[in-house]
Amino acid sequence: MQIAQLTQMVPKGLTLAAGRQLLLAQKHSPTLLFAGGVVGVIATTVAASVATLKVDDVVQQAKEDLAKIKYAEEIIAEDKYSFDDAKRDTVIVYTRSAVDIVKLYTPAFLLGAASVAMLTKSHSILMSRNAALTAAYAVLDQSFSEYRRRVSNEFGADEEHKLRHGYKKDSDTVVAPDGKKEVVPIRVGPKSPSGYARFFDQLCNNWSKTPEYNLVFLKCQQNYANDRLQSRGHIFLNEVYDMIGIERSRAGAVVGWVIGHKGDNYVDFGIFDSNNERARDFVNGREGAILLDFNVDGVIYDKI
Repeated sequence: MQIAQLTQMVPKGLTLAAGRQLLLAQKHSPTLLFAGGVVGVIATTVAASVATLKVDDVVQQAKEDLAKIKYAEEIIAEDKYSFDDAKRDTVIVYTRSAVDIVKLYTPAFLLGAASVAMLTKSHSILMSRNAALTAAYAVLDQSFSEYRRRVSNEFGADEEHKLRHGYKKDSDTVVAPDGKKEVVPIRVGPKSPSGYARFFDQLCNNWSKTPEYNLVFLKCQQNYANDRLQSRGHIFLNEVYDMIGIERSRAGAVVGWVIGHKGDNYVDFGIFDSNNERARDFVNGREGAILLDFNVDGVIYDKI
């Protein structure tokens, strides 16, 4: 019977369920392999300890056999039990003892080898996935950077910044020195911050009820981040999160700033954004919390 016919005989729901379980197993394979490796290491230690307890019996038996050989060599006549006979029996005793010891430690050795293999495989899978994710993110980051450059060349850097952060157009009435009222266009926003933006508010460890303290703290941390960037040549976004007291993110482990790349070459928290009304209120002490949006360069590893 052909494979196609066999496949048609199996219910579709069963194949879908099997495929789903296989996919889940592949997804969690690093965790399963790591857990198996840890359990294997513990089992290896236990097996080795049990084998060590039994080694004394093997050694004691070997000592008794060697003593018998020596005793026979001394009391039995040369023509009945020669020196060569004693030497042959001694080799047999040592060989048998060595084999017994190997048998005792073989389970521990096999468990240890299997544990190391599982841990190595788990690490290998994670490294491969991280490399693939970094490469995929690098492609997206490069495409987005090229898009930003085209917008900036077409409309200007300031307009690109406003479009990227989602500022919306609005108007305001301004009174001129001569008393006339004039309606002027303004930008209000941002409406949609980047995926790296985080709130600095009462949920952060370093937040204070005094707005002025928060402003001073953030300015100091921004300066410190720039000092690290200039002295070390790079800084990760998660490191900046740590300075502020914000929970780390997965993207922050690979995203950050690099000196010498086609980036800003400085760290900016977005505190002094004149187009952001909430940011202006924070700087002026009228607002205690602020949404920080960071000007990251992208994935650091691809910009070294």
